[in-house]
Amino acid sequence: MSDARPPQELASIVARRLAEKRGEFAVIGLARSGIAATRLLRAAGLSVYVSDASRSEAVRSAAAMLEREGASVDVGVHNVQRIAHCSLLVVSPGIPPTAPPIRAALSAGVPVVSEVEVALRLQPALRSIAVTGTNGKTTTTALIGHLLRALGHDAADVGNIGTPVSELALMKSPPVWAALELSSFQLHDTPGIMPDVGVLTTLSPDHLDRYANVTEYYADKKRLFANAVQTSQWVTTADNADVEALVAGIPGQWHRFSVQRTDVDGYFHRGSGMLHVFGEPLVARDQLALVGDHNVANALAALLAVMAADPSHRIPSARALLANAIATFSALPHRLEPVVDHNGMLWLNDSKATNIDSTNVALASMTRPSIVLLGGRHKGESYTALIPELLRTAKAVLAYGEAGALITGDLEAPLHGRVMVEHCGSDNFEQVMRRAGALAVAGDVVLLSPACASFDMFNNFEARGREFARLANVLAGDAP
Repeated sequence: MSDARPPQELASIVARRLAEKRGEFAVIGLARSGIAATRLLRAAGLSVYVSDASRSEAVRSAAAMLEREGASVDVGVHNVQRIAHCSLLVVSPGIPPTAPPIRAALSAGVPVVSEVEVALRLQPALRSIAVTGTNGKTTTTALIGHLLRALGHDAADVGNIGTPVSELALMKSPPVWAALELSSFQLHDTPGIMPDVGVLTTLSPDHLDRYANVTEYYADKKRLFANAVQTSQWVTTADNADVEALVAGIPGQWHRFSVQRTDVDGYFHRGSGMLHVFGEPLVARDQLALVGDHNVANALAALLAVMAADPSHRIPSARALLANAIATFSALPHRLEPVVDHNGMLWLNDSKATNIDSTNVALASMTRPSIVLLGGRHKGESYTALIPELLRTAKAVLAYGEAGALITGDLEAPLHGRVMVEHCGSDNFEQVMRRAGALAVAGDVVLLSPACASFDMFNNFEARGREFARLANVLAGDAP
């Protein structure tokens, strides 16, 4: 269920209701984005009702703080009738559109929007480069923020990367620029999105545990372009047929990047080892301290986006600053992050790889025999798509978690005799790690790239990655 009104009409209604300040504004979800949205709405002088179905200690603590700031709060329940009569409902991206309070709001004609939509409406002077895509969006967003700051701008990395956009508006001196990561869930409820530059990194099936099919998932990604006009600036990959199909016919000025072609605005020239951007070589590949062609693509996307955002970013002095900045950017946690390199064995934390395509990207980056840890909560895709890269690089696959039996079933027969596939159980991650340590020898990589969500055994992918790193260090210390 979703709002049938065109994005432009819905965005106009949202802007008008925020300006009129009439009635009560509702927020559901007391995680970080919900807290920030509530505080921003209260700071704007609006009456706010906020609720969360959880009764956890963290939720109760947040509720008490927001009550002190003048919000009306329910913990452990949503007042659906109250929500159906509100002026606007702000939703957390983790709450599915089928949730009763959202259904009640939509049935009553109440606009349902993200924290991002509200925050951007209340910060009209904020300049933004918005990034979405199945994979690569977090690294690209972080690179964009890094590059903007290298040019001397006051810039923050916000959105799905971790910091709510609303928190910027609450600062005494808000930044001028935002590198804004947007998930499909956030885009679903952000009808007014209109960035200075929009970036689409990649597309592949994902979140099929929430979407009925890949078409629905891609439709939410396409919402980045809902307000496109001829002067809009867009950056997209030329290496993904689904991206090319999705953006066909959308107005704007298009800047494409590739690690396979050279007839685009940003590309990797393998002969010279240089990244070329807007017609000239900019920086050598070996200056980028990130593993894999996918990270070359991320760097090209970020460079194009920053240089397209303002003409002053393309002048020779700015290009020199950007080239130097690329060399000072390091890998983000949980994204092919080296955590231990001991006795010739490298342990790589790629816990953020929560879908098949992301794990395939990680496998394609491997140049050494790999022991691959796959598992977690199944997201609806077959694991057979991993077979070609596993055959190329893996010596063993350790399947674990809720999806362990599915992974074993998909991979055991096709890999039999060439790659060992072992089911390590569903509830003991330390056991999986100890088995990996027993199999690894000098020259091997132990790669956590799960291709699954983390929620069977961990609260999030960060917790999974931290536990991988902790146990890898323990096992390295135990090694002779």
